[in-house]
Amino acid sequence: MNSGRQELDAPTKLVGFVVGIAFLFLAALFVGDKIGPDAQATAAASHTGHDAHDEPAAPAAMPAGLQATQDGYTLELERSVVESGPEVLVTFTISEPDGSALTDYDVMHTEELHLIVVRRDLTDFQHVHPTRDASGTWSTALDLTRPGPYRLFADFTPAGGENITLGAELTVPGDYRPQPLSTQPLSTRPPSTPNVTSRVDGYTVTLAGAVTAGEDSTVSLTIDQNGREVTDLEPYLGAYGHLVALRADDLAYLHVHPEDGPPGPTVDFTVDAPTAGTYALYLDFQHQGVVHTAEFTIEAQEGGA
Repeated sequence: MNSGRQELDAPTKLVGFVVGIAFLFLAALFVGDKIGPDAQATAAASHTGHDAHDEPAAPAAMPAGLQATQDGYTLELERSVVESGPEVLVTFTISEPDGSALTDYDVMHTEELHLIVVRRDLTDFQHVHPTRDASGTWSTALDLTRPGPYRLFADFTPAGGENITLGAELTVPGDYRPQPLSTQPLSTRPPSTPNVTSRVDGYTVTLAGAVTAGEDSTVSLTIDQNGREVTDLEPYLGAYGHLVALRADDLAYLHVHPEDGPPGPTVDFTVDAPTAGTYALYLDFQHQGVVHTAEFTIEAQEGGA
């Protein structure tokens, strides 16, 4: 008799198991319908820990001039160590992503390529325009009388492409004695008060306007000669002035844009400083057929300061 009960209990248990599975399936459908697909997706995202708020922010773009290679283009110096002298020949190429020398450029500020040269202590600034041969090799003579490490910036636009600034190191062996910077924080005086002055070749250039990191800031440069305002500036590189800005700690290169205006005495520029800190500014302006360079050191302030 025990054997008969076991034979009857086995089918009974099987039927009970099947009924239980069916009940659980129907319950799952009911709950899923109440939750809905949006709620299920939210639950799945919470389970993995990757909801919209947890996504990392996109990295900030690297300032210009800190790399020798960008977007496949590379600045290649023929020699990275040269002897000192007043007219040292420096040659280089810009190679394309396929390795060939770039020979097709868009004209930018009246030139195919702008070469900015500065010693590491932010002295001995030079802005020159090399010549290019048919093979794509650029050459120019530089004043490298003073020994030390130099930074070269090639500012150019491949034909039909985006503007690029590449950087490279050039060393002039010898007794390198860096010069200290003289900083004059712009924020310590009212914006309407002239606060930074540079004197060069009989001209006095005064810079006014606060520079704030992370936003477009307008600076105004007023030029006078022997106490009289200069109102007959001549176009230089397509404008009445050309301004270069370099971050002091790493020589990051800033793109600075001139504003339209009269030929003096004041020329306005828009400066976009990526971080707070010390910056060197170099203004090239042309008057009576001669290009002059005024130099400034400023402090960019934190946003909201």
